[in-house]
Amino acid sequence: MPTTDTESSDRGGDAEPSDNGLEILTPRDVPLGGVRDMTVRRTLPQRRRSLIGPWCFLDHFGPDDVAATGGMVMPRHPHTGLATVTLLFSGNVEHLDSTGFGNTIKPGEVNLMIAGHGVSHSEFSTAETTTLHGVQLWYALPDALRDGPAQAQHHAAQPVEVPGGSVLTYLGDMAGASSPVDTRTPACAAEVLVEAAAFVDLELDPQYEHGILLDSGRVGVSVRGSSGADGDLDAELPPGALLHLPPGCRSVRLQAGHGSPARVIVIGGPPFEEEIVMWWNFVGRNHAEIVQYRSEWQREIGVEPAPEPAPPRFGPYPAGSGAALPAPTLPLTEIHPRTQPRGPLR
Repeated sequence: MPTTDTESSDRGGDAEPSDNGLEILTPRDVPLGGVRDMTVRRTLPQRRRSLIGPWCFLDHFGPDDVAATGGMVMPRHPHTGLATVTLLFSGNVEHLDSTGFGNTIKPGEVNLMIAGHGVSHSEFSTAETTTLHGVQLWYALPDALRDGPAQAQHHAAQPVEVPGGSVLTYLGDMAGASSPVDTRTPACAAEVLVEAAAFVDLELDPQYEHGILLDSGRVGVSVRGSSGADGDLDAELPPGALLHLPPGCRSVRLQAGHGSPARVIVIGGPPFEEEIVMWWNFVGRNHAEIVQYRSEWQREIGVEPAPEPAPPRFGPYPAGSGAALPAPTLPLTEIHPRTQPRGPLR
């Protein structure tokens, strides 16, 4: 989905160290627009942390009463230099993109759309959806891959039963399961359900940074580092918060409260060493690229005149699919690369 939060996309919320140095990112509310203005809780990017591994954006929404919010109403909009990941806990969303791929996303399934050089798509909650609940995430593509062809993929994950709960592996490897989805660059994403008063132990790749998002319930997190018992760290996650785990963590225990089960999303990937510029739905490397992407989009959808015909970056698109979403006005100041802290905040 597009972000309408352009100039202030890393304001609000914040990244705060817990008592033991683990970094907890708290969400902030961002209105996305729609019939009655759908609002999401955004935990990435933050003022102090822009990425977790390659993951550069995380919106958490619902459970929303679609009759009250209008649901997801996202007309055709563009992306460059990133991949979008959509995961639903309830409700269905219709996806259509300029690669010619269209499908209905359902709970327990993942849609991955790699924008590469450029892609455009639309997302609408289905007419029968009464409650909409899920997350949408983006990860940045490294420079060597960010100008590649667009591609969309879909996968229905099968739950893996583990002591204390179950795991749905959407991308990468988790809990002994491997997703068939081609992410092009290393990235993992999984949904973990923890039974009430139980715990789930997960092995982690110590070369990765990880993020743990609490969707529902209460959960305590115990982290084992590369050094064994001396590396243990613990944190209690507030509702909707995202915990950052630096490289070197080799396992995590998720402990649910006694009153109800808990659901968490686990993401990860190698630290992203490149600086990125992110504005609206574009990921580039400098201000000039963002200006170019915006101009090309405005020309393709007929908002600005095109001086001469050029191959479309974000199309073609199926006819009769409704009006496209124009780009917002660029900020008056230059858009600078996002700084990225190394390791947890202190």
